[in-house]
Amino acid sequence: MQLTHYNTQFTKRTFPITLISDNVTNAPNIGSLFRISDAFGVEKLILCGNHIPFGRKMTKTSRATEKSVNFEIHESALKVIQDLKSKNYQIIALEITETSTPIHTFKFSKENPIVVVIGDENFGVSEAILKLSDTTIHIDMYGKNSSMNVVQATNIALYEITKQML
Repeated sequence: MQLTHYNTQFTKRTFPITLISDNVTNAPNIGSLFRISDAFGVEKLILCGNHIPFGRKMTKTSRATEKSVNFEIHESALKVIQDLKSKNYQIIALEITETSTPIHTFKFSKENPIVVVIGDENFGVSEAILKLSDTTIHIDMYGKNSSMNVVQATNIALYEITKQML
């Protein structure tokens, strides 16, 4: 018999992870970020940018998780990250760079809370945030494309991080 969210035996957990989206503005992507934040027990979702869509397209994708996920909206991701860095959060950018580490080889520390920064759908994580980050991680890819959808990448990252924190 297939299980539903009413009869699964998953243990509810919250991990010391803050997910920060830097200018992710596609409504279905925002909805999906709520949904995966709920699924992976993210402590807080922080949406940053000038035009965060909160309409029918977002709520259709989120499946009401925007009502249960702890979230904030801020204009500047850089300011939020500077503040959290001063409070001893580990700042981890999810981006492919010349010096990024493959996520499957990176050992996430349980010592300090983690901030995972994801970037704009077209331009990724900004240079200013990359410079401020403690670490930049990427997902190895084996096809011709050099990037994947921000939500797909976030799913993979949160899976790996929470798997290591268990």
